[in-house]
Amino acid sequence: MPKSRIRKKAEFTTPSASKQATSIKLTNRSWVAPIMLAFFLIGLAWIVVFYVTEGDLPIKSFGNWNIVVGFGFIAAGFGVSTQWK
Repeated sequence: MPKSRIRKKAEFTTPSASKQATSIKLTNRSWVAPIMLAFFLIGLAWIVVFYVTEGDLPIKSFGNWNIVVGFGFIAAGFGVSTQWK
């Protein structure tokens, strides 16, 4: 039975310091978590208030669309969460 060939790995070379410094972007994303949680809590509170007040609050003229508004805030929270690193 023939022997398999031994595979040689390419030698690792470190990238130059100048190339590495330009490729790293320093961004401060500390605003993401508070905004995300705020959207989640506002959406949850909107829906809870709607059910507890039997449709009188937060906006009576919206009717059952208040649920959609609450879920819209929650969806916005998920949208903001995509910016978290």
